[in-house]
Amino acid sequence: MASPLPTTTAEKIRVDEEEGEEAANEVAVAGGGGRGTWKHAAFHVATTIATPAAYAPLPFALSSLGWPLGVSSLVGGTLATWYSSLLIASLWKWDGQKHITYRLLGQSIFGFWGYWSIAFFQQVASLGNNIAIQIAAGSSLKAVYKYYHPDGALTLQHFVIFFGAFELFLSQFPDIHSLRWVNAVCTFSTIGFAGTTIGVTIYNGKKIDRNSVSYSLQGSSSSKAFKAFNALGTIAFSFGDAMLPEIQNTVREPAKKNMYRGVSAAYVLIVLSYWQLAFWGYWAFGSQVQPYILSSLTIPQWAIVMANIFAVIQISGCFQIYCRPTFIHFEEKLLSQKTTSRIPFRNYLIRLLLTSVYMVVITIIAAAMPFFGDFVSICGAVGFTPLDFVFPALAYLKAGRMPKNTRLRRSVQLINVTIAAWFSVVAVVGCIGAIRFIVIDVRTYKFFHDM
Repeated sequence: MASPLPTTTAEKIRVDEEEGEEAANEVAVAGGGGRGTWKHAAFHVATTIATPAAYAPLPFALSSLGWPLGVSSLVGGTLATWYSSLLIASLWKWDGQKHITYRLLGQSIFGFWGYWSIAFFQQVASLGNNIAIQIAAGSSLKAVYKYYHPDGALTLQHFVIFFGAFELFLSQFPDIHSLRWVNAVCTFSTIGFAGTTIGVTIYNGKKIDRNSVSYSLQGSSSSKAFKAFNALGTIAFSFGDAMLPEIQNTVREPAKKNMYRGVSAAYVLIVLSYWQLAFWGYWAFGSQVQPYILSSLTIPQWAIVMANIFAVIQISGCFQIYCRPTFIHFEEKLLSQKTTSRIPFRNYLIRLLLTSVYMVVITIIAAAMPFFGDFVSICGAVGFTPLDFVFPALAYLKAGRMPKNTRLRRSVQLINVTIAAWFSVVAVVGCIGAIRFIVIDVRTYKFFHDM
């Protein structure tokens, strides 16, 4: 039955507005434009960066650097990556063309090598991140299981597999925008995890004899140096976001303004969670803090279980955002427009096969080598540091998007060159530290060790 005709001016205006919004959405979809608001962008960015797997290792990183260097590294990393994220957002349509992926943006500025270098670093970041957070999710699920079944026979590997099966289901969603409500729940879970974990950390810290807590750096001189290298890679990982152009493509116009607001809103959440957990975690446990902060907590058990549940929920959304570059790359190779329109069932089958292969590979690696801290560090050094610090600074200079004011232009050039140079050093030393600890752990533990 047809809907009744509007009878008043107000009703006519309402109908026109609804029809106009639907038409705008149809045009946006047809033209490849985004429909998300700045709030959706904030959800995506927060889910991508502020994952428990990213900031749960921060107290351990501070314990490897000490208070002065640790605090300065964390604050400096926060400011630098927020600035770099705004630079990437500012390059939207920098040459009049819309570059919907990080790879295409790299190609538009640096040509052939820009495309393939971004593709390489993005895959390293994507794969390394998902291995690390799958280990974290398995550890949290195991902790919940042990609370209810202290003598249970299931191992970490079982829970890594369970999490992998759930992610295979979520991988059937077509794109990032289709996961926007999942990521909204994940963002609130980030707040829940941060609030619960910070509170429980302070509570545990007050129950410990404070005279027994040491903040001195442990080990020989060489060991301290490698731990510091590893910590810098961990801090770089904690700010990892290799998907900004992909996220910006889901945002409606004005995309730059909406992305600026979304990124800044996400970073408010990041500051409130990262800094609090890092500082309180190091204060509570000192140099004895574990690489995954939840492993250091002992009481109350019910609150620790709740924090672990929040962690798993949040990680499930973060995993999806980081597997998308791999899916997109292979789908571009395997699916053509004709195939997409004529044989939809075949496309679904290809997606299921592709996502299944990806999940099997990630799950096997995570189950075989559950060295959470090592993967975090090497992923941060090799994958995220080039994408989140070095490339944005150099790309902005290369694109020529400089202020006209001479003094301001020179200041921007100095800041960008400093960021690119310093974080290039961080990438190298972080990689060295991570590889050393991976070698040590492989010698110490057997494959598929139940951590």
